[in-house]
Amino acid sequence: MRDSIKDYFKKDSTAGIVLITVTLLALFMQNSLLSDYYTSFLHTPVEIRFGALHIAKPLLLWVNDGLMAIFFFLIGLEVKREVLEGHLSSLSQVTLPGIAALGGMLVPALIFIAFNYHDPFTLKGWAIPTATDIAFALGILSLLGSRVPVSLKIFLMALAIIDDLGAIVIIALFYTSDLSIVSMSIAGVALVLLFVMNRFKVAKKAAYIIVGIILWVSVLKSGVHATLAGVALAFLIPTHSKDANGKSFSMAHEMEQGLHYWVAFFILPLFAFVNAGVDLRNISISEMTGSVPLGVMLGLFVGKQLGVFGFSWLAIKTGIASMPKESNWKMLYGVSILTGIGFTMSLFVDTLAYGDTKLFHYADKLAILLGSFLSGVVGYLVLKRSLRNASQPNP
Repeated sequence: MRDSIKDYFKKDSTAGIVLITVTLLALFMQNSLLSDYYTSFLHTPVEIRFGALHIAKPLLLWVNDGLMAIFFFLIGLEVKREVLEGHLSSLSQVTLPGIAALGGMLVPALIFIAFNYHDPFTLKGWAIPTATDIAFALGILSLLGSRVPVSLKIFLMALAIIDDLGAIVIIALFYTSDLSIVSMSIAGVALVLLFVMNRFKVAKKAAYIIVGIILWVSVLKSGVHATLAGVALAFLIPTHSKDANGKSFSMAHEMEQGLHYWVAFFILPLFAFVNAGVDLRNISISEMTGSVPLGVMLGLFVGKQLGVFGFSWLAIKTGIASMPKESNWKMLYGVSILTGIGFTMSLFVDTLAYGDTKLFHYADKLAILLGSFLSGVVGYLVLKRSLRNASQPNP
């Protein structure tokens, strides 16, 4: 198990470096003579027509609505695996990260609401600081090497997965527009068909992919955010199947393994590239001290660590959960700070809350980058110091 966790963190560490690189590239292009080319790239028209079906969107929305559905499909597969046979398969395993994740969503949301309760429009972004970028958080933790207790890595991994599940619920409940009954009906039929295929142990990946595409298109047209189609499809992919030769295999596991590199090294970097291009030339200090940027920055950097560590402290002190093995309070606090790295997930929720509007002149997105940066740097330094102290012999 230690080897599999080590490989997992190695992948996320590399993916985190790629995300940082493309983010810096996007910032450079948006704030240089290449700005017009960058903007044109984002708004490149892409359309698909199949009979009466017509989908026309700029490239930016194809990434946010289409490729991110694949990302959420992968998240759904990971959640399903962890619940059935992984780190979320028993009550004792899920208790501490579950309680910590709840605090990590509740406190940042309350901080944002405290700054924005007076304006119904800005209040729509309350979920922005509740997210955690699993690739970045785990990637930074991996930079500290084998000194980090395995139990602490598992805690952060489980917490981030539960956090992603919370984001899925939030999107479904709070970021859904007017519904189309026809499209919802088609989506319902697709879900029933997927369920029947699962129950009858259909072992053809192509069949699930075809029905999954129909599900995605219908959800896209329904008013529910299209990424939720990816989650629904993931939950209906069979975990145990038999091929034509009668050999057992896990379709869900094979899809998860096959998608991991595509998501980590193509989909998420492309998403970061098209969404992180903040135009710094038009951002003033007064705009950065607005209610939305302050709510986002303080929610991520202060709210996440207070929520995760505070709720963890209460759970451990009351005996509901126990401290991760070979860890201490300082290590747990360092990990709590890392959960404030919202980055790609926070940027995604930001696009849901405010669309492509430039009302805040990119101050909202810059606040995400700054809050995530502070959480990453400070969390790393706190963890590095606590691990060094733990390794020193007692006098």
